[in-house]
Amino acid sequence: MDKKQLKEKVCQAIDENREKIIHLGESIYKNPELGYKESYATNFISEELKKLGLEVEKNIAVTGCRARGNVEKDGPRVAVLGEMDAVVCKEHNDADPETGAVHACGHNIQVASMLGAAVGLTLSGVLEKLDGKVDFLAVPAEEYVELAYRSKLKEEGKIKYFGGKQELIHKGYFDDVDMAMMMHVLNLEDKKVLIGGKGNGFIGKNVQFIGKESHAGGAPEKGINALNAAMLALNNIHAQRETFKESEKIRVHPILTKGGDIVNVVPADVRMEMYVRGRTIPGIIDANEKVNRSLKAGAMAIGAKVKISEIPGYLPLLNHHGLDTLFKANASEFVKTEEIIEDGDFTGSFDFGDVSHLMPSLHPFIGGIKGDLHTREFKNEDPELCYIVPAKSMAMTIIDLLFDEAKVAKDIIKDFEPKMTKKEYIEFLETVSGVITE
Repeated sequence: MDKKQLKEKVCQAIDENREKIIHLGESIYKNPELGYKESYATNFISEELKKLGLEVEKNIAVTGCRARGNVEKDGPRVAVLGEMDAVVCKEHNDADPETGAVHACGHNIQVASMLGAAVGLTLSGVLEKLDGKVDFLAVPAEEYVELAYRSKLKEEGKIKYFGGKQELIHKGYFDDVDMAMMMHVLNLEDKKVLIGGKGNGFIGKNVQFIGKESHAGGAPEKGINALNAAMLALNNIHAQRETFKESEKIRVHPILTKGGDIVNVVPADVRMEMYVRGRTIPGIIDANEKVNRSLKAGAMAIGAKVKISEIPGYLPLLNHHGLDTLFKANASEFVKTEEIIEDGDFTGSFDFGDVSHLMPSLHPFIGGIKGDLHTREFKNEDPELCYIVPAKSMAMTIIDLLFDEAKVAKDIIKDFEPKMTKKEYIEFLETVSGVITE
């Protein structure tokens, strides 16, 4: 069969299993789980991959799973990823009443589309006709939430890094992968596909201001008000904003997670969490130094102490023009060319950015949803576009890559220069991980 016929067989298999693919996505939507807690999703996805005749490894990073296709073949290996975790948005109508978790970022759609690509390639028999290998990974913990819980997992030796893809890179699950792809939903209004999107990276921070308690009404002069130190620190950060380069798209957004204990005691223990985001690694580091300076100055002014715990966040999202071009051509079979946007720009962060620094990576955005990500308005309005179009387009792109002795994939790999080796990547994570106390 020629390449066109292979693509037709894959799409036919996906169409025949359309309801199964959508059912998986909707079932995970109804059972939202936060990062490193995705047991329902892990079990559900694992069973569906096993039904395709694939060997599945479960709980690859506390949760998550990996299935490998064409393991006996030579040739490049392509990894197809889908994220399993939910985000916290208690205001959403479908949020879990206890945890506030809801799939208001569409990760349930990602894993369903990943499964859809697996369904198309395996049930059609096309996978075995390709000259390369394909991994299907259901990945945990993309949303950077519940830092205290993840700190506990780290203390127990269950994880080293807070992000799921960071953890999988560290554990070697990408060591023999040559290129990776996944999709993400996004409200594109009257458009349907976006390729070439760029995103910010970030450093995560836990901050504790340490003062001295005292009776707030009777003897405030005997205390050291840690809340005042935090307020000054926030104002110091605001004073830095004009020094951030426009091209770096810096975003600093802290929240107070503890403002004191009781109202009639001078606050001696005040805590906050924050991200420092930017478009490039040097830009993030520069902004982070200014933020740390601001935090220290706030504490110094009051006579308090500050403890800054820095956690490696995610790297900026990069894109690969060759992979984008292949995906665009395949998506054009299902949407009009004028409904495809090129070169999107986002100041949010994706841990797929870490993967994109190591290998050629594809990360298109698909429309079909209403409302912004992480908000109460988020809703899947077009299951065909959200679930089925990306499943077909990714599967067809894999055919392009691995057809005819995988010539296209081999050319991309040959010409690609990674921004970092794995060793350099791990070393960088360690440089932005640590505790500063002053």
